[in-house]
Amino acid sequence: MSQNFAGRTRGTSVGLRGVSVARYALLCAGVFIMLFPFVWMVSSSLKLPQHLFDPGLIPSPATLRNYSDIFVKAPFGHWIVNTAVVAAITTVSVFIFDTAVGYVFAKFSFAGKKIIFLFIISTLMVPTEMLIIPWYLLASKMQLADTYVGLLLPGLITAFGIFLMRQFMESLPSELLDAARIDGLSEWKIYVRIVIPLVKSAIVTLAILSFISGWNQFIWPFIVLQTEMKYTLPVGMVYFSSELKDNSGWIQIMTGATVSVIPLIVVFLIFQKRIIQSIALSGMK
Repeated sequence: MSQNFAGRTRGTSVGLRGVSVARYALLCAGVFIMLFPFVWMVSSSLKLPQHLFDPGLIPSPATLRNYSDIFVKAPFGHWIVNTAVVAAITTVSVFIFDTAVGYVFAKFSFAGKKIIFLFIISTLMVPTEMLIIPWYLLASKMQLADTYVGLLLPGLITAFGIFLMRQFMESLPSELLDAARIDGLSEWKIYVRIVIPLVKSAIVTLAILSFISGWNQFIWPFIVLQTEMKYTLPVGMVYFSSELKDNSGWIQIMTGATVSVIPLIVVFLIFQKRIIQSIALSGMK
């Protein structure tokens, strides 16, 4: 009987190891599928034009000249700076406004609070493409087309950020805030000294998602900007790629795409744990 039990145990352990091996095999296959386009892009950026369609991911010979060439043929430096400034200003603005508005909706009572919040949340159901025309008409009437102010205006405050911060701040105990008021703290000091530190994880989540979104945004900058030196990197890449036709053009497109991804990779490597936490925290997949 003990032999039968030992045999069943060994069979169960072998079955579990088999399931684990199958899971790891599927994960490895998924990682390969996800990474292959990026590896191929980097590999192509290091190739000479005549070797673009050579088999293999390791370029032979490899060259870094493509990276210097794209900065000569297009103002990539300006585009990178423009994109970084837009992403940074958007992140700071979203932190300031979304956090404050979320706090108001979470901890204050006023007439029409639920209706106003419902109206804000309902804007999340409207696709960005449907907002482009009214945004552009407004920017044109205010003479903000082809300006950085017009570019930044739609993203300075977001419904998603307000919703995220409100949900987190609602979980804060109101008794703690009331105790601070009894101790003589003003509402501003309560907000800065108590509320902000307690929702730091949500703020980091919002900042990371806002920066990535600001760096990658394309549709609105593509519509509102007309001057080449004001382009952000995604828009500049479109115009840059439209002027390149031969093999060298494809290589330079791959090189430009690699350059545009490098800052996000650096951000990911620095804030890797925070980004994973932010994705889990916000419920995004």
